[in-house]
Amino acid sequence: MFLYAITAFGGPQGHLGLMIKMFVNKRRIVSEKELMEIVAFCQLLPGASSTQTISILGYKRGGLPLAILTLIIWVLPASLIMSGLSFVVHYIDRRALHTDLFKFLYPMAIGFLLYAAWRAMRVSVHNTITRVILVVSFAATYLFFKTPWTFPLIIILAGVATNFSDRRIPQKDTPRRPIRWTNIWLFVAVFVLAGFLSETARKQNWENRRAYNLFENFYRFGSLVFGGGQVLVPMMYEQFVVREKTQYMKGEELLTGAGFVQGIPGPNFSLAAYAGGMALRKEGHRMQVLGCLVGTVAIFLPSALLVFFFYPLWENLKKYAVIYRSLEGINAAVAGLMAASVLYLGKDISLFHFDAISQTNLLVICSTFLLLNFTRFYPPLIVAVCLLLGWFL
Repeated sequence: MFLYAITAFGGPQGHLGLMIKMFVNKRRIVSEKELMEIVAFCQLLPGASSTQTISILGYKRGGLPLAILTLIIWVLPASLIMSGLSFVVHYIDRRALHTDLFKFLYPMAIGFLLYAAWRAMRVSVHNTITRVILVVSFAATYLFFKTPWTFPLIIILAGVATNFSDRRIPQKDTPRRPIRWTNIWLFVAVFVLAGFLSETARKQNWENRRAYNLFENFYRFGSLVFGGGQVLVPMMYEQFVVREKTQYMKGEELLTGAGFVQGIPGPNFSLAAYAGGMALRKEGHRMQVLGCLVGTVAIFLPSALLVFFFYPLWENLKKYAVIYRSLEGINAAVAGLMAASVLYLGKDISLFHFDAISQTNLLVICSTFLLLNFTRFYPPLIVAVCLLLGWFL
């Protein structure tokens, strides 16, 4: 997990290709079909989808203790890097943060995503209805990529579509299992308590009121965000830059962090560690460290509580024919989502110009895909090669 955490570039879409290579092909923690089901399930929940997927892998391997340890190892490297950035951003030339060292990591992440999409289609698309779902989900994802509700809506509709036929999987009576409600009640209790303490701290002008306000802000973001880091940035911008009462940083400072998080491995939600530190930087180094910690804990806590409650429930529901039939359409929709992400993310880099950069980008994408699909080449070495390319070219 640590090796994965320091080599997983490209956001939740790009992470999946490396997951398949490391946890399906090499470690065999889950099958490819199971991983596609987990990814689809996490797309239905708010929060950090790649973090939730990783937590479930730990849960399936060793129960709740290993799931929590897995979550910590996954979150820690990126959060430490982004926390450090909040301390040094004033002393580094803005242009240095966009160094050419990282310029080939983006096409590399697209290559990982292309590999994941190809493998997902091979597993999930095998008849007429799944082909139709693949095409429709591809088009809808590409056209409405930045709309937060696109991903869960596509997955729900795909699950409904494959329920019109009950020939493949007949309905069987399955005994109900008791549901443990602890995590969902804890999720709600923390949400209410965070809001209460934040408002009380503001009204009574507590000495460290900003820390309480920040916890409520980040916990709310982690509870409501669909669509990953792309949606998180505008929510933070509106809360911390636009609003006069909570104008904790300048727009360029937040966007600097948002740009830098794209060039480091790990979850994009680690931007919260940077934003938390920046929000409390004027109150001394100790409070700035506290801000980084608050941002990290509050943004990932809702994702963990939701996934640890809903995933056992999902495992129970899968035994029902109506849910099991839905998985056929859901898996096809995820394949279409990933295929559309390849095309959408490819718009942001130079690919078809007659220059060295475009040709190198195409070479990186194709080489990454071919190495993953046809060889046992170790994925972290691909990252190292792309960093070297950025250094020398």
